[in-house]
This record gives sequence, C-alpha cells and structure tokens, in this order.
Amino acid sequence: MSKIPKIWTVLSMLEWATGYFDSRSIPDPRLSIEWILAETLGCKRLDLYLQFDRPLSSDELDAIRPMVKRRAAFEPLQYITGSVQFFNSEIKVTRDVLIPRIETEQLVDIILSDFATKKDQPLRMLDIGTGSGCIPIAISKEFSAWNCFGLDVSQPAIGLAKSNAELNSVDVSFFIADLNHLDQSDQLKEMKFDLIVSNPPYIKPEEKSELNAQVLNYEPELALFHDNPLQIYERIIEYASDMNAPLYLECNDKTAADVAKIAATFYNQTVLIKDLDGNNRFVVAKTP
Repeated sequence: MSKIPKIWTVLSMLEWATGYFDSRSIPDPRLSIEWILAETLGCKRLDLYLQFDRPLSSDELDAIRPMVKRRAAFEPLQYITGSVQFFNSEIKVTRDVLIPRIETEQLVDIILSDFATKKDQPLRMLDIGTGSGCIPIAISKEFSAWNCFGLDVSQPAIGLAKSNAELNSVDVSFFIADLNHLDQSDQLKEMKFDLIVSNPPYIKPEEKSELNAQVLNYEPELALFHDNPLQIYERIIEYASDMNAPLYLECNDKTAADVAKIAATFYNQTVLIKDLDGNNRFVVAKTP
C-alpha cells in the first residue's frame, strides 16, 4: 500500500486509495476512489485526469475519508454516493432497495424495442417488485404516453420509488402489495394491464455462499432471496396470463430455463433471452 502523502492532491489520493483498497481486496480499487473523488468534487470521473495536481481542501478530505472507510468495508459505491445512473435516469438508492443492474437495463431495452410501434398508445404497464422504481421510471421517460405502475411489499422501497419518479419528472404510480398474494390486493382487483414486468427475488438461501460481500452484507435480503423462487415466478406468470398481458421476466441464470417451461404452460409464445454475458436471463411470454 502506498505511503500516506504529506500533501493530498487528486493524484496522490487516487494512488494511495487504490493501493489501500487493493490491499483489502476491494473490487475495482481504482474505480472505487475515482467514483468517490468525482462525487466529492462534483465532476465526471474523466475530469479527474485533467486536475491531477489539484490540492484537496480540508473540507473535501473530511468528506472523502468516511466514504473511503465505508468502501473499505465492502459497502457498494452506489449506497455510498446515494445514487446510480440507470438507462436514461438518475436513481437514488438506499439499503432498502437493490442496486439496479446492467441486466435490468437490458430488460428495459427489450421492452422498448418490442413496443416501439406502440409508444404513443396509452398502454398500462405494471412492474411487480419495483424496488427503486427504476424500470417503470426509465420506460415512462421514453414512452411518456404510457401509464406505468409499480408495486412492492416494502414501504421504504415505495417511498424511495416515489421520490425517484419526482426526481426524474415522470408520472408513475407506486403502491404497496405483496407479490406472494397478488390476488389479495384490493388495488389490483380494480386494475387491468397491457404489459407486466418483474425482477423478483430469485436466489435461494443456500446460494448465499456464492455471493460477494458487497451484495450479501448490504443489499436487502427481502429483494434477493426466496425459499422457492419458481413458485414466485409461477404466481406472477399466472397473474399476467389471467390479465391476458405480455410478460417480461428477469431470472436467475441457473433457473431461467425452468421459468420458461412454467411460462410455456400458460402462454403460447415463450422466448428465453440471454444477457450480454451470454447467460440465460430473461423470459418473454406472449399470447396467453
């Protein structure tokens, strides 16, 4: 690990913190300090390389130090800075919600592509297990004629999703409901949807040992784990089928093929789509 410099500059902080994070086996050590510095200095990461010699003030150092400490404990950068860029939106995140993944951005892209010719129609879309609200918010920004909704069992998650909708200047409706008991929601009984999307908890508890500390120690278990994920998918699939709505699902790559088989018992057209890493990730079901 690098020695502590006598004078802290952008470059010396980059070099010292990279070495510090590396010594503690923090993933992406250079990126970690770049992100923290850019957040503190209010600039883009690339702009850091135009101001290597810039001294860091005492106030800036006071802001950086606790963030470095949190990152050294494997806390995800997105929770440290409080937000993440997702597709076309800025999404605030706390430990009450999952951090949006690149795979979920791909799911949004698939939906936008499939419905490009219907973007100006007032379709009604429901996101089951919405978390931060990133999916309906991103879609609403692209297809402003759509009426987008999101449900979640977590009150803090719904509160954050509403805040994110306001932050991104979109009109998305969020409400409390349990995806385990969709048929018991009074609000859902009064609603019909043209399209349903979901990225539910799909990791079994026995798979915890396969997760890194960033996920296991910080992201909400309620949004990650379920004893029987296929049962959850079947409930969502049956609900969407009863609604006669096309369905878009994000899945665990280990069980995506099983989800597709379940969907095929309710839908005439079911497609399994790979993510950018070539893993089975998405199930798209149409024509119930």
